[in-house]
Amino acid sequence: MNEIFSLEGKVALVTGSSRGIGKGIARMFAKAGAAVAITGRSASEVEATAAEIREAGGRAVGLPVDIGDAAQLPGLIDAIVAEFGGLDILVNNAGGGTSSAFVDTTIEELEGHFHLLVSISFELARLALPQLLARPGASIINILSPGSYKATRGNLSYYVAKSALQHLTKLMAADLGPRVRVNAIIPGPIETPALQRVFAARPEILGVAVNSTRLKRIGKPDEIGYGAVYLASEAASFVTGAILPIHGGDVEELRQISPDL
Repeated sequence: MNEIFSLEGKVALVTGSSRGIGKGIARMFAKAGAAVAITGRSASEVEATAAEIREAGGRAVGLPVDIGDAAQLPGLIDAIVAEFGGLDILVNNAGGGTSSAFVDTTIEELEGHFHLLVSISFELARLALPQLLARPGASIINILSPGSYKATRGNLSYYVAKSALQHLTKLMAADLGPRVRVNAIIPGPIETPALQRVFAARPEILGVAVNSTRLKRIGKPDEIGYGAVYLASEAASFVTGAILPIHGGDVEELRQISPDL
């Protein structure tokens, strides 16, 4: 049974993988046997994560990059091919942060979230496609948000962009099948450095986050990694266009509800 979940011999690119959810995915990919490209803007964090994986017996290379700069993406793909000989798995994880309610949202904020979450995910997949088509069982995984399917107040541009990424996932699955599978994961509240900063600034949010899940706890990055391993493996060979929720149950809005106008 374990063999069907193996990623032995595969090469994975996980964007935003020097910390948080991306790091959890990269760690689990490496444990499953994949060679992993670690990316992020901080060269020291990228190399530290890659070194951690190598010290645990995995294969990893650190590639510092500003993923929001489309001009850097062709070089990123080239570097992975030069290091590992190809690419089997792309995980579009980079891009986070919060946004504003409708009345406070600017067009610049809206376009910024669309650029990073939709346009960059599209462009990276487009550039990676020749490599993916050359490998059997290739797949793309997009990381979404509970806001991609819930209409909640106070975080408009980020949630709209994540919603667009969710539909892009389905459209890509339609266009790229049968040779490349495309799926997505919706994480709930996950114990990441970003969420820890929120809890430090507003301790009352921790209780809200815990009670927002049916399992009454915060998830761990590795738990998102387990789902990503499944979607990238032979175990999910008949799965494409799927949206996999890994959120501990129904996730409610973690931000304070915006006041009425």
